[in-house]
Amino acid sequence: MENFIVSARKYRPQTFGTVVGQKSITNTLKNAIRNNQLAQAFLFCGPRGVGKTTCARILAKTINCEKLSPSGEACDSCPSCISFNENASFNIYELDGASNNSVDDIRTLVDQVRIPPQMGKYKVYIIDEVHMLSASAFNAFLKTLEEPPPYAKFILATTEKHKIIPTILSRCQIFDFKRITVDDIANHLHHVASMENIMAEDDALHIIALKADGAMRDALSIFDQLVSFAGDKLTYETVLENLNVLDYEYFFKITDQILLGDISGTLLTVNDILDKGFDGQHFLIGFGEHLRNLMVCKDPTTAKLLETAPSIRSHYLEQSERCSTGFLLKALDINNRCDLNYKTSNNKRLHLELSLMQMCSLMMQAQQISASAATTGSPYPASSIQHPASNVQKQASSIQHPESSIQHPSSSVQHPKSSSQHPGTVKMKDIEKEFTSTLSIKNPLKKEQDAPTAQEESTKYQSATPFTQTDLSLAWDEFAEKLKNDSPHLYSTLRKFRPKLLPEWQIEFTLENKILDDELNLKKGELMEFLCTRLNNFKIQLFTKIAENLKDSKPYTDKEKFEKMAEKNPGLRTLREELDLEIEY
Repeated sequence: MENFIVSARKYRPQTFGTVVGQKSITNTLKNAIRNNQLAQAFLFCGPRGVGKTTCARILAKTINCEKLSPSGEACDSCPSCISFNENASFNIYELDGASNNSVDDIRTLVDQVRIPPQMGKYKVYIIDEVHMLSASAFNAFLKTLEEPPPYAKFILATTEKHKIIPTILSRCQIFDFKRITVDDIANHLHHVASMENIMAEDDALHIIALKADGAMRDALSIFDQLVSFAGDKLTYETVLENLNVLDYEYFFKITDQILLGDISGTLLTVNDILDKGFDGQHFLIGFGEHLRNLMVCKDPTTAKLLETAPSIRSHYLEQSERCSTGFLLKALDINNRCDLNYKTSNNKRLHLELSLMQMCSLMMQAQQISASAATTGSPYPASSIQHPASNVQKQASSIQHPESSIQHPSSSVQHPKSSSQHPGTVKMKDIEKEFTSTLSIKNPLKKEQDAPTAQEESTKYQSATPFTQTDLSLAWDEFAEKLKNDSPHLYSTLRKFRPKLLPEWQIEFTLENKILDDELNLKKGELMEFLCTRLNNFKIQLFTKIAENLKDSKPYTDKEKFEKMAEKNPGLRTLREELDLEIEY
């Protein structure tokens, strides 16, 4: 029975030209060989399976080649190359740093370095996983690494460069290997499949490349596993079945249903996915990637970031044209929050379904906003600002009498958010806020029958009920309490500093520094909406300013904290200068 050789070994590159996805590094090494500018030590670092050890072996083989080609490649015909290909070279030593990590192991290596090569020009020492060496072993290796004999070359390989001491790093030429792109892996898999006489669909190879996450060795291992199952024909369906990957079509289908506001259809599709054995969080991760792909397709300059099969790329471009950027941003935010809280949820399925229903409600509210804008001239739906039930009933009873109603021309209808503080654009948080009030599974796009009329909206948005400083403080504290759990830092800021009522319903709010002002601006629209509704005055204007020479101000940034501590202990400045430390901003 013939011994089976895995594809990662069978098709391991033997020359620089066959290395996949590391062209800049291989060109640099070939130029160094041609120009006779080889360093005494190299450090190859990067993720697993990207070609670090392979490039180290090719470099060791090439520099000992007796008939080097003009392009800087080994000839594969001289005695040195033949002995290397047969794993019988006496000039190349490969050590595993994990099992040879003691001082005695390094001393043995140092003793071997003193002996010149018997054949060829160089003795090459390849130390894999060098970060596993102990601190004592590193120190014993320092002198030899810095001043080796002219015939000795060291090639160190590691996946964790940060664990190597700086004195070793300073003695090496460092080459950072990058993850191999999906297209490069898929092309190499296509080459391997053709060499093995295996019929493989392009979409199937692309899924394997995505699953490998930039590691060629992982991709070849997955390829061997799938060939063992499927034989000489590898299909897209076979890959999905064996790798537990959710089909793209499910994500496109759910996105179409969300765009239609079809809650019932979305729930049925999710049920189908869960019935096939897929975990809810597995779906959330895949759907988040799908939404991200739709987002990058919105701009031609970022469309190149789309890592999908060519046959699916056109489908992404078509669906992205039907999705607004605001919807995608809010949907990504909902999906991300659901993913973060999924493991801690007691009812995981309900948690997932609620997030999808919220996404459906975004489109439902967007349609209501469009209809409201067409009738009232305001981009906000009639239900965007809620009043207590008693207030709504009182307003309804007063509007029923025609003699008490006031007619306004449609051109004069103004919404408070059209002022300088609130541009006339629809924020997705306003859309999501009231999705529960109009949610309907049977008829998701049905318009609310009891929505206020355009005349009511006009009267409401022009009201300016007088209020006092006390009324303002009470409303201010009420809004702060709503942020107590979600934004505790902003809550403490609103409670600590008090607003000041100025003439013409202007409100002045003084803060300690710019950081607090930026934090408040994130909630400024929500705060203004709350104050206008709570005080029934839509002519309120809020201005913020930074206090000057405020006593006992607290430091917020790392630089301010350091300066504060240095005032009390000047020795900190001296310590920072001696150690050449920098403050992270």
